[in-house]
Amino acid sequence: MSEAKKTTNHDEIRNWVEERDGRPAVVRTSGKGGILRIDFGEPEDTLEPIEWDEFFRIFDENELAFLHQDEAGNGKQSRFNKFVERSGAFS
Repeated sequence: MSEAKKTTNHDEIRNWVEERDGRPAVVRTSGKGGILRIDFGEPEDTLEPIEWDEFFRIFDENELAFLHQDEAGNGKQSRFNKFVERSGAFS
């Protein structure tokens, strides 16, 4: 399995998502903005599509980082991603 990378760089996140035909989305909750998700393929009913500006506003307000994998163990493009707490310095 390929190593996962962690970033807060908006351009890097957006490029990674769009290369995989993903779209920014949110699950609305009582918290700050909701729970961020990346929607791939057919839109899921539980996810509300949002614009990148709102996505990154929620991302930054909640001090999140984007954990992602470029390639799966078989060498194919991976869609693995997760939102995690920011900690320490990284790109």
